[in-house]
Amino acid sequence: MSETRAALIVIDMQNGFINDRSRHVIPKVVDLVERWEATGRPVVFTRYHNYPGSPFERLIHWSAVQGPPETEIVAELAEHAHRARAVIDKKTYSFFSDAGTELAEREGWTDLVFCGVATESCVLKSAADAFERDLTPWLVTDASASHGGQAAHEAGLLVARRFIGAGQLVTADTILVRKPS
Repeated sequence: MSETRAALIVIDMQNGFINDRSRHVIPKVVDLVERWEATGRPVVFTRYHNYPGSPFERLIHWSAVQGPPETEIVAELAEHAHRARAVIDKKTYSFFSDAGTELAEREGWTDLVFCGVATESCVLKSAADAFERDLTPWLVTDASASHGGQAAHEAGLLVARRFIGAGQLVTADTILVRKPS
């Protein structure tokens, strides 16, 4: 992994996605963000915003996360989000909204390290989209979770191994010690 051309992308660590099945990941993400910041490499947060008539509402019948406090970054990460290179607001699963795509291209990042919620949807989709853009995605397994529970998290990891390669799934400890390739 390129040390200078890598960014940590913290996906949707918002109040609306934190419940008893995902709350355990907050301290792990905080630790990863703090250690990543200490390297001087950039951190980006995403914030999902649902809206009336969205495909999520129309097709999945899910109308949550349409406004505060659900759309706000969890309190434990709020200060980190204020210091981040960017906070990307999005209405889709992926980091690669117009703003996310433009940021990654402008910064010249080659490696994107993904963590957050939910492993099987927004984290997975972002990693797969990075792969398809010829970027090197990394999915931090122990700093990702699902508000759908452990089975959904594991399903996301299973699909991620097929989509981006088993070697791209890493732990927080291993991603922080990787040397440039």
